Amino acid sequence: MTRIHPTAIVHPTADIAGDVTIGPYCFIGEGVTIGAGTVLHNSVTIQCHTTIGAGNEFYPYSVIGGDPQDRKFCGEHTILEIGDRNIIRELVTIHRGTGNGGGITRLGSDNLIMGTVHIAHDCIIGSAVTLANAVMLAGHIRIEDGASIGGGAGLHHFTSVGTCAFVAAMARVPKDVPPFMIVEGSPAEVRAPNLIAMVRRGYAPDHIDSIKDAYKRLFRDNGAPMSDKLVELKSQYEDVPAVLQLCDSLQASADGVHGRALEVHRADDKRTVEVK
Repeated sequence: MTRIHPTAIVHPTADIAGDVTIGPYCFIGEGVTIGAGTVLHNSVTIQCHTTIGAGNEFYPYSVIGGDPQDRKFCGEHTILEIGDRNIIRELVTIHRGTGNGGGITRLGSDNLIMGTVHIAHDCIIGSAVTLANAVMLAGHIRIEDGASIGGGAGLHHFTSVGTCAFVAAMARVPKDVPPFMIVEGSPAEVRAPNLIAMVRRGYAPDHIDSIKDAYKRLFRDNGAPMSDKLVELKSQYEDVPAVLQLCDSLQASADGVHGRALEVHRADDKRTVEVK
């Protein structure tokens, strides 16, 4: 049985599953869908055009599905999609997409989004991601599965953070973060491989050793050019997907703009995308 506090405001077009809990002073706007077992504590706002999966938990004063903070946004129909079993803590803001940026902001499943995090328009967040307190994501960012970002870190628009990467607290991130790496500083630079994350996500020991070797050759050996190192590593470790993923990520960043692979699509974002 759905539990909706009498002080909550729910738009008549909202589709609320049968066992959702909606606490005092919550606001649920037009075109919102909320899946089974989701809990909204008091004073949560789900503005509009947002689809939320099952088993999520939203803490007080989070504002979800808000209008993008983008001067190009003109009120076009855009959406936010959230998967299952996410924890969204206090004062988190997650905005819908923009019409000229793809139209969708998306958050996967099993993520921990700590207090005061901001996820801007057109960001695509994978699953099992941790964003610590006060992380700031600009628009059009991509974060892959298993990545973690420390408190107060700020990420430039169109940056990517690879799988199992770790961004240290207070880092300034102006370019892509390679998968399986730890970055720190202002600007952030690669410091070490993130071996703990690889162990936790079940990577084979020999694959972890391969990433350790790749890290030393790519980021500590100043001999051969980066392009030559990538060719050598892909040839040597053609049966190790993690190394191939690392090399492909570095090549894509090098082919991008200012170290951001997604930046090459900025010109494409002048189009308007219809979201159904």
